[in-house]
Amino acid sequence: MILLKRVIKAGFLNFKRNGLVSWAAILIVTITLSVLTSILLLQTVLHSSLDQIKNKVDVTIYFNVGADEDKILSLKESLEKLPEVAEVAYVSDAEALALFRERHKNDYPTIQALDEIGSNPLGGYLNVKAKEISQYESIANFMKSDNALVLGSASIIDKVNYYQNKSVIDRLTNIISGAQKLGFLITLVLVFLSIIITFNTIRLTIFISKEEIGIMRLVGASKLRIRGAFMIEGAIYGIFATFLTLLLFWPVTAWFGRNMTLFLGINMYEYYISNIFQIAIIILLVGVLLGTISSFMAIRKYLNK
Repeated sequence: MILLKRVIKAGFLNFKRNGLVSWAAILIVTITLSVLTSILLLQTVLHSSLDQIKNKVDVTIYFNVGADEDKILSLKESLEKLPEVAEVAYVSDAEALALFRERHKNDYPTIQALDEIGSNPLGGYLNVKAKEISQYESIANFMKSDNALVLGSASIIDKVNYYQNKSVIDRLTNIISGAQKLGFLITLVLVFLSIIITFNTIRLTIFISKEEIGIMRLVGASKLRIRGAFMIEGAIYGIFATFLTLLLFWPVTAWFGRNMTLFLGINMYEYYISNIFQIAIIILLVGVLLGTISSFMAIRKYLNK
């Protein structure tokens, strides 16, 4: 405990003594943590955008006019049991007609022709949403399988629009997969570059103290005593940088929340505030680990002389 107290005290003394150099290191670590926080927020925007795209994709099963509603509901229950299916919505023929009239309320010839028919020319339909875009094909295959035929669905189904939308669904699947891979790659590159810059900055602060390290070695100070003080100093960089990063992103996300919500599809400020504790824990751990590990590696050169 005595050694630990001395190490912590020495770490704070090193931080205070280095003055501007310490604050320069904090600034670099803050930039690193800002990059990390930006990546976390951008990943959230990316996932939100992809979720919106996914929600706009579905497969519609159109039924013949006058199809038995019991058979339709039986098929709906079977689809809901599939592990790939997230939601199945049933629109009856009456509801389909009401929606059609609403969409074409300003198209007088269409409404007039519909009135002249005198009966409902539309059948009901099921809107099927999958959990993942890539799973729509297996749902379409189910509709062609013996399981669907046993339910008597073949006699009531007019068409399934999956094959008309297949090219769009495949294209969206590729876009989503590519966006996720690109986002992961950019994250790795930015984090790697930030770590290198932080490591070199902390190595500079230790280089300034190389003579002091040599003297401590001559008077018999242990490697643990010397290394520990600089690792505590590195942890202090991470702690200060965490608070600066959190303060920096407060007005930044507030501006995005006021001006970019419609464009981004998510209120960045509300997300930041509601998740600030989790974000703080992540960047604090990264900041402290970055500072301590960089200090540990940078001082090794002077302890091995």
